[in-house]
Amino acid sequence: MTEEEARRVVLVQAVETAGDSPLWTAEDRAWATRLAQQTAGADATPERFVVERSRHALERLLPRDAAARRWLERGTRRGALAFGVLLAAFVLGSAVDHLGSMQRIDLLAPPVWAVVAWNLVIYLGLLVPRPLAGLRALLARRWVADTAGVGALWARLALPLSLARATALLHAAAAALAAGVIAGMYLRGLVLDYRAGWQSTFLEPGVVQPLLQALLAPASFVTGIAVPDAAPLRLQAGAAASAPAADWIHLYAATLALAVVVPRLLLAAVAMLRAGALARRFPLPFGDPYFECLRLHQLGARAQAQVLPYAAGLGAQAALGLRALLAAVFGDEVRLRVGPLTAFGDEDAARALRPEPGDTLRIAVFDLGATPEAEAQGRFAAALGRDLPLVLLADESAFRRRFGAYPERLAQRRAAWQALAEAQGLPLVCADLDAGEPAAAEAAFKRALGR
Repeated sequence: MTEEEARRVVLVQAVETAGDSPLWTAEDRAWATRLAQQTAGADATPERFVVERSRHALERLLPRDAAARRWLERGTRRGALAFGVLLAAFVLGSAVDHLGSMQRIDLLAPPVWAVVAWNLVIYLGLLVPRPLAGLRALLARRWVADTAGVGALWARLALPLSLARATALLHAAAAALAAGVIAGMYLRGLVLDYRAGWQSTFLEPGVVQPLLQALLAPASFVTGIAVPDAAPLRLQAGAAASAPAADWIHLYAATLALAVVVPRLLLAAVAMLRAGALARRFPLPFGDPYFECLRLHQLGARAQAQVLPYAAGLGAQAALGLRALLAAVFGDEVRLRVGPLTAFGDEDAARALRPEPGDTLRIAVFDLGATPEAEAQGRFAAALGRDLPLVLLADESAFRRRFGAYPERLAQRRAAWQALAEAQGLPLVCADLDAGEPAAAEAAFKRALGR
């Protein structure tokens, strides 16, 4: 699946996991599924089916949703942004117009050494990747946290690709900055007569010459230009430099090319190769419940939920309500397999409750009226493991019969169960199963599957 196809799939996923809306209804979902079954073919892979379904879904969704259209269009502007960054870096480098005062190159302090030193620090950071990886992770979490809706979902899924592209752009911008410095030196050298010299309070010619010889040795080897003698170029106070600077400019330009331009372009190429591979084969999490649900629709198979009640049995009316809820989510052919009741205090026995062949989802059913405790309901949920997607369902039926006139108590109890679910890292659905009206809980269940 390509990046563009993945963007379309993620857009549809974000809309569908948010629940029904006037822009996208249950009828629209069923329509897109039917068309995808027809156009993808019986032998299509799950990936191809999902891509086809998103293509059909967007035929209806995009004309209705201007925000969705704008989000898709953002992916086409990367080239212009990258070009602007590179151009700005080149211009900034070429704008470093003071190689020295009065058209003089100060051999000990030209901007070249600052650019080289900064890049050497970056190379050192690349050789010690753990701190840099920690910084990338911190920035990534901040980036995902600052986005919302489909943007947040895409930011999380596209994080490796985005980091690879950002890395390539930063390396290329560093190369463009150094290339701008080189171009600036030569362009100004065409119209200005630069002279070379140096001054120092502490350094003597016996130190300066070996220092310049060592720093400029790679450039001297590549260009064939010997490092000139620096001793005669020492300037006394108030004296003007008189030695031609052409050889020094060639050596400094070659140093920038060797230390910055070439390595940075190589690093940018490596990052772009990685980004290209990710863009051609974008890794979507097909093991997530949302895609598992689509896979069942593709195959025409029936979803099968293992229902595991805790502390209170599942009555006939509640079982019918739960089946109606799941039918609204998975279709009328969904099957329920109710497991044995786990008694309060016997939570560890739930480790023996294993999924059976055909199970696609596990649902732990609790009584909302019970006080949620980490050592009771939380321990039971932990004992079930994570062999299949697990959803916690709190049945509100009995609680509503007793406290239906006190909505604030219902809200407080829901909040307590939500806190327990979040501590377990699991989705929670609160539903009145006896009411037999699954529409109110359908959106919450779909959001749970989306997680």
